[in-house]
Amino acid sequence: MPDTAQSSHAVWHVLTARRGQGKLHWTDIFTYLYLGFGLFLMFAPVVWLVLSSFKTPAGLQEFPPTLLPLGQVSVAVEGHAEPLLLFDVTMEDGSVRQLAQIRRVGITAQMIDPANPEERLQVPIATREPVREFRMALENYRDPLERFNFMRYLWNTVVVTFAATLVTLLINSMAAYGLSIYEFRGRNAIMLFVIGTLMIPITVILVPVYLVVTNLGMINSLWAVILPGAATPTGVFLLRQYMLTIPRDLIEAARMDKASEWQIYWRVVMPLAMPAVAVLAIFSIMWRWNEFLWPLIVLNRSEVYTLQVGLNSFQGELDVQWHYILAMTVVTLIPVVIVFGFLQRFITTGIASSGMK
Repeated sequence: MPDTAQSSHAVWHVLTARRGQGKLHWTDIFTYLYLGFGLFLMFAPVVWLVLSSFKTPAGLQEFPPTLLPLGQVSVAVEGHAEPLLLFDVTMEDGSVRQLAQIRRVGITAQMIDPANPEERLQVPIATREPVREFRMALENYRDPLERFNFMRYLWNTVVVTFAATLVTLLINSMAAYGLSIYEFRGRNAIMLFVIGTLMIPITVILVPVYLVVTNLGMINSLWAVILPGAATPTGVFLLRQYMLTIPRDLIEAARMDKASEWQIYWRVVMPLAMPAVAVLAIFSIMWRWNEFLWPLIVLNRSEVYTLQVGLNSFQGELDVQWHYILAMTVVTLIPVVIVFGFLQRFITTGIASSGMK
C-alpha cells in the first residue's frame, strides 16, 4: 500500500507540475493542451470502438451516428401480439404526442395511441422522432461465443502467439548473440544482409514459403503459422544492437570461471538484455495476434482458424455483421492490452544500465 500511495503521489505531481510559481505559465497551458490532444487521438478510437460494439445493427447504420449505444423503446399495446415501436410525433397544432407505430407505408405511418388503442392516426414519417433509451446489445458478445465457435478461434490464436513468440525470442536472441559477442570476419556483412531482407515485400515470398509448407505437410496445421516467421530481421537487429552495449568484461569473467557458451548466453547475456527481449516480445505478440494474410492462406478448416480469420467469417458476400465484428474485435484487444501492461515496465527499466555496478 505505501508503494501504491507513493506511485499515485508521483503521478499526481507529474500531472499538476507547473513552470510558473503558483500560477499557470503559457507553456504549461500549451503542454496540457498538447498532451490532452495526444491523449484524445490515442484513446478516442478505442472508446468509440467499445461503445459501438454494444450497438444494434440498426444503431450502427444511423446517420448522424451517436456516441452511446441507444435502442428504440417499444411498448405493449392491447390487441397486438408484438410490442410496437414508440415515437414522439409532432401534431399539426404543434403539440407532441407519444404514439406507437403499427405499420409504415411509403412516407406515411399508421400510428396508435397506447393509452387509447381505438384511436388510429395516419402520420407523415417526417413529423416523428423515435423514442430511444440507453441500451447495450449484449447479444453482440454472447451470440458469437455461443454460436460461432469463437472460443476455439481464441484458443488457436493463444497457442500460435505463445509458441511463435517463444520460438522467435529463442532464435533471434541466439542469432543476435553470435553477431554481437563473437568477433569474426564478415560479421557486419552478415548483419547488413539480415537487415537487407526487410526490403523484400512479403508478397514476393508468399509463394515459395507456401510451397515449402505444403511439401512439409503442414497445411491446415498451426505449425504452418508458427514456424515460417520465427526468425525476424527486426528482432535480430534489435537484440544485437542491445547486446553490443553489454561490457565485454562480464563475458571474459564468465569464461575465466569456465562457463560454457550456453551458460554465458543464458545466465549472463539474456538477463542483461531483458529490456530488449521484452520489447521484442511485445512486437511478436502483436504481430502474431493480429496476423491475417498468412493464416488465411494456409488455414482452410474452421477448426484451426485464428481470431483474425474467424472475424473474417462474419463478412459475407452480401451482408457484413458489423455488430459481431466490433464486439469480437474488442475481445481480441483485451489480451494484447494485458500483455502490454505487464511487459511495458521492462521497457523503461535497465535500458541505460550495462550491468556493471
